[in-house]
Formats: sequence, structure tokens, C-alpha cells
Amino acid sequence: MSAEVVPFDWARLFLGDTPPLFLLEIVFRTTVIFGWLLLLLRFTGKRGMAQLSPLELAIVIGLGSATGDPMFYPEVPLLHAMLVMALVVGLQALMARLVIRSERVETFMEGVPVELVRDGVLSGRALEASNLSREDLFERLRAQGVRQLGEVQRAYFEQDGNLTVFTRAQDAPPGLPVVPPWDLEPPPVVQPSEPVRGPLACLGCGTTRDPDPSGQQDAGALRACACGSDRFTPATTDPLAPPSTASDTGLN
Repeated sequence: MSAEVVPFDWARLFLGDTPPLFLLEIVFRTTVIFGWLLLLLRFTGKRGMAQLSPLELAIVIGLGSATGDPMFYPEVPLLHAMLVMALVVGLQALMARLVIRSERVETFMEGVPVELVRDGVLSGRALEASNLSREDLFERLRAQGVRQLGEVQRAYFEQDGNLTVFTRAQDAPPGLPVVPPWDLEPPPVVQPSEPVRGPLACLGCGTTRDPDPSGQQDAGALRACACGSDRFTPATTDPLAPPSTASDTGLN
């Protein structure tokens, strides 16, 4: 402890060496920083929120900083920290009320759900807007027991950063496999010279195609997918089951 610090100096503990008018400046500083923090958190995206809204994350950060410094820095007056804490809680209550009363404020603060998958097909634009990679989405789908995209009717990236998935109750069509993880076992790519039969899935977005069932068509005759990818893999109803039937693979 510094020699200049007098223990239990009540004036220093609560007011420090600043004039009382400095309390008004603290109100201004806290309001500006809290608002700036909310704005920054709003634009960091939902992926990093981990089930916390920007407003909830802002109060956690704000209170954490306000309560930590006065605990062991003798130059930080308690009254200043207490005022900051009260302001952070008050601003949070005000913003929460505005979010409840105004749909525009709610949309700005928390965003809107984003549809990532529709009928087994990925939306590249939605993934990019959500700051998610295809591998991120597949990881979240696997966590919910999804094996291939054909099982997914809709997948929504919610406002709190969670993924909501609606799957087909039964008889899911073949689709792009999401298991095993592609980093461990990438799906086989159908070569242009290979004759194919059965459905193929685009490796870019998961769109399925049904080539000539006779098996006389080769993969080179397939046009590029609407997403721009020209790489396909056999669509499957269960990528973890051994390919025993023609419906499980697109190769002859």
C-alpha cells in the first residue's frame, strides 16, 4: 500500500479528490459508454452472444467493470462506483422497457430470426449475414441429431444465437450428409466421368438432383448448381448406415 494512502479516510473512500460536480460527469460518461457498448455488441453478431442478448451482455460487462475496480484500487471512490452501477442498472431497465414497448427498438437491439435451411437446402446469403460458416451450422445440426440435410424442413438462427430446427417426422428424402464431420471424413466427390444413378447433393448448398435413373448419365453432364458449385456427392438418407441400396448412393 502506498505511504500516501490513509486507511479508512472516509472522504477519499466515497468522494476521492474530485469536486462533487464530477458526479454529474460520471453520469454523462456512463451513459455514453453504455450506449456505445450496446451499439458495438449489436454489430458483433448473434454468434458470440451465447444465449445472451446484447442488452444482457452489456449489463454484465458494465457491472463487472464498475464493481471490480473500487474493490482494490484506493484511488477509485466508492460513491463513484456505486453511481456507475446504479446508472448501468437504470439504463438496462430503461432499454428493456423500450424493447418491450417498441418493435423497432427490439429489432434494432436484438435483430430478427434468420432462416438458414429450407427443405434441405442451405441459404449461403443467410449464413454470411449471420456470420456463420457451413461447418458451424453442421456442428449445430449434429448436436440436435441431424444426420443429413434432407431431414431438415426449416432451421432458424434465433435472436439469442440459438438454432431452432424443424425436422421431418418420418420419410425424410435423401440429402447432403452432415455426419461424419467433414474435417474427419469429407464426403466423396462424384467425378465428371462417373456414371451416376440416384440422387446427388450439391456440396455447396445441399440441393439434390435426380439424374437419369438408368445410370447412363455421367456426372459431367450435370449443370452447375444455382449456388455456383459444380461439385456433387451422393445424397443419402442415413450417412452412418452402410450403403446397401441404390437409394443410399448416387454412384453406380
